[in-house]
Order: sequence, then C-alpha cells, then structure tokens
Amino acid sequence: MNLTVKRSRPKKCRVAECRATFVPAQPFQTWCSPDCAVAIIRQRQEKQRKSFAQRERREIKVRKEKLKSRADHMKDTQKAFNAWVRERDANLPCISCGRHHPGKYDAGHYRTVKSNPALRFEPLNCHKQCVPCNQHLSGNIVNYRVELVKRVGIDQVEWLEGPHDAKKYTIEELKAMTADYRAKTRELKGRAA
Repeated sequence: MNLTVKRSRPKKCRVAECRATFVPAQPFQTWCSPDCAVAIIRQRQEKQRKSFAQRERREIKVRKEKLKSRADHMKDTQKAFNAWVRERDANLPCISCGRHHPGKYDAGHYRTVKSNPALRFEPLNCHKQCVPCNQHLSGNIVNYRVELVKRVGIDQVEWLEGPHDAKKYTIEELKAMTADYRAKTRELKGRAA
C-alpha cells in the first residue's frame, strides 16, 4: 500500500492588498493568514449587502411604478418630450425673439396645452423658447407665429390653428411615448458629442 501525501501547490492570497504566496493547509483555502481570512469575509459581506440594497432599490422602483397615476405618467411624458424639443432645437435661437443667450430655455407650445391638449405632444406645435418670452411674455405669440411660418410653412401653421379631436392617452401609450422621446434625446445628444 502506497501512502503518499499529496502536497498542495503554492497559491497567491486573494486579498488584493496582500497577494502573498503561501502553501494552503486545505485545498479550498484562499488566504494566507487569519487577518486575510477576515478581510475576505468582510469583502463577501459587503458584496452581499450591495446586492441586497440593489435588489431593494429595484423592488421599490417597481412598487413606485405601480402606484403612478395616469397624471404622473403624463408628467413623465411631458418632461421627456420637452427635453427632446430643447435638444432638437439646441442650435436654433429662441423662436419668438430670435436671440441666442446664455440661460434657460423652455419647450414653448404655440397652441398652449390648456387651450388645445390634443397638440400637447405635437412636434410642430413646440419649439425652443427662452424663459423671458415663454413665461414673462405669455409665449410672445405674435413673434412666435411669424417665425413658425418661416420654419414649417403657412399650411402647417393653419393646421395647428384649426380644430383637433381630443386625445385620451392610455398609460401604456404614455409609457411608450416617454421611452421613445428619451431614446430620441439620447440619440441627438450622441450625435452632438
């Protein structure tokens, strides 16, 4: 009977700060000293804690999404649409005053959302507008219309000014529009970079 003792090969310690070479006492051993064993355990616990926290955040996000009302989804879609309009018109001046200035720009609607909600997400109805024109001059509509005719043509402007059937978006449609406008915005930002 041959009783040969199998010798373990030297290994490197798995602790990033140590990386010392050692001969393990057991085949599964990956640490060179008790201090390194404690460090490995702490790394594993930290990894598990982060994984648990990430899972919790995902679950909370799903729960919040389920609690959202149609109005909340409408706000999300409007925010995504406005961001897309500002990015689409990034190189253009304010549609009302024609100025390029440092400062904040809005996505100004020609036909306001209150007066004509059917055109809320209509790209022809919304353009980059400086805050003074949009908020302080009530949209500066006369100058807006003059520039809008130059940009899209009189036929399109008359169509915007005409009657429109009311639209009642479902939550699924709003989610799809939000995702679509966010993707378009990312694409425009990618081209600009």
